[in-house]
Amino acid sequence: MKLNLKRPLAFFDLEATGTNVGTDRIVEISVIKLNPDGTEDVKTWRVHPGMPIPLESSLIHGIYDEHIAGQPKFKELAQEIADFMKDTDLAGYNSNKFDIPMLAEEFLRAGVQFDLENRHFVDVQNIFHQMEQRTLKAAYLFYCNKAIINAHSAEADTRATMEVLLAQIEKYADTEWEDKKGNKTKPVINDIEALHQFTNLNRPVDFAGRLAYNENGEEVFNFGKHKGKRVEDIFTAEPSYYSWMMQGDFPLYTKRKLEEIFNRWNTKRQAERQAKPAPQPKPVEPAVSRGPAKPYSPKINQVHTNDNRDNQPYKKKEEPAKPVDEDMLKLLADKFKKGL
Repeated sequence: MKLNLKRPLAFFDLEATGTNVGTDRIVEISVIKLNPDGTEDVKTWRVHPGMPIPLESSLIHGIYDEHIAGQPKFKELAQEIADFMKDTDLAGYNSNKFDIPMLAEEFLRAGVQFDLENRHFVDVQNIFHQMEQRTLKAAYLFYCNKAIINAHSAEADTRATMEVLLAQIEKYADTEWEDKKGNKTKPVINDIEALHQFTNLNRPVDFAGRLAYNENGEEVFNFGKHKGKRVEDIFTAEPSYYSWMMQGDFPLYTKRKLEEIFNRWNTKRQAERQAKPAPQPKPVEPAVSRGPAKPYSPKINQVHTNDNRDNQPYKKKEEPAKPVDEDMLKLLADKFKKGL
């Protein structure tokens, strides 16, 4: 059976040091790029994680420290991997919860652009779990009637995933499925966009599932004390929650999506503030008339000293007495004669 493709579909699988998207690292990545003409390109890279591989992880995928000694780090391979997976939709097993967010984190750390916004994601596990509830090994046996040879090697698991999807499309082509609201559809069809919709029913915002969309298409927190609450409402009521998440041990892609929501909310808030009318000044009450104003007469400061003569009433200045002469004596004599 041939997949109906509008552009290449990259089936991929990761082996890593562990399952923590924020702190663990890729040790192997295998990609089968299925082209619209039916041809395929296959590439596998071993990656030095820059940290020891825990024994419990090595026991699962069979890759030990000696196997990746001397291998390039992801940052050295990032551009090559990004170019190989450019303009492809992505498919994997449990890829929405692990492989895609893990790959996104590695690209962000490497500083290499890997756009996830305009791709379709087909998680084969979601189809399987929603239709049959099994593991990859059981899915391969159930759908393909075969056992995985060399299970937990990246390429073997990737090829098994691809074959399971083809078998699922063929098996469920006319099978009805009922959602939680009682709506019945036939969702497993040979169309990548339809499979994307069916395998992303939880509608995560950030792949790690810390943020999700509600029924109205609004971002809500999907964990902790604010689970189910609109992200923008929490930014308004508790702005410090944004800082706590940005400084916390959350995946880089989760922080990137949170920052996008915060910037959108902040821009909206500033626009609302600018749209509010400016407060009008209070009207000035008319002055009450109290008659004609008195002319202004500035007071002259007086300098006070110990000599208060400047403050005394004006007195005519007395002239010094003239000396007695003959004329004065004559006048006096004439005055007294008249008095006799």
